[in-house]
Order: sequence, then C-alpha cells, then structure tokens
Amino acid sequence: MSPDAETGLSIVLRQLEELEALSKQTLQDLNTVAGTERLLKWKARTAGLISNAVGQQQGSAFAGIQPGPSFTNDLVEEFTDLVDCYRIPLQTLAKQLSQTPSSRS
Repeated sequence: MSPDAETGLSIVLRQLEELEALSKQTLQDLNTVAGTERLLKWKARTAGLISNAVGQQQGSAFAGIQPGPSFTNDLVEEFTDLVDCYRIPLQTLAKQLSQTPSSRS
C-alpha cells in the first residue's frame, strides 16, 4: 500500500469511528434532531478530509451523497438509515484503499 493510500485509509477509518460514536451518542440520548445536525457537520468535515487525503473526486462524491426519502414515522430508524447512507460508502472507500497496490518493493 502506498503511503498516500495508508494516510487516506487512516483518515477514512477514523471518520468511520467518529460516525459510530456519533450514532451511539444519538441513539443513547434519543435526540435525533441534534444527532442529524451533528451528522451534517461531520459529513462536511469528512468530505473535506477525504478530498485532501484521498482525492477531490472521492471527496466530492462523498459530499454529494443524498439520503433517499424515508417513509417511516420512526425517527430512530430514519436516523440509523441516514448513518448507513454514509457508513457504506466509507466502508467501500476503505476497502478500495486497503487494496491499493504497494509502490514499495
């Protein structure tokens, strides 16, 4: 794995940890409105970090993620769906970065 990919992977994994902590906190205090606000701030910060560490294209793609419509009346379920909307692309990006071939021989 190249040093750039290692740095990018480290940042993506750290952001996944932050997402999990944010989700856990929100589900603990059951304040989905505040949790959603924190999630939007986290998303903006994460998009910037991805742009700087991985590439502008990946950062823009992450920033452009828009959750689909929700048809439930369960705010907790809607919040967990929103978290998944960001978790899955980060996990996919982490997997791609971890499979980047090493430039060192």
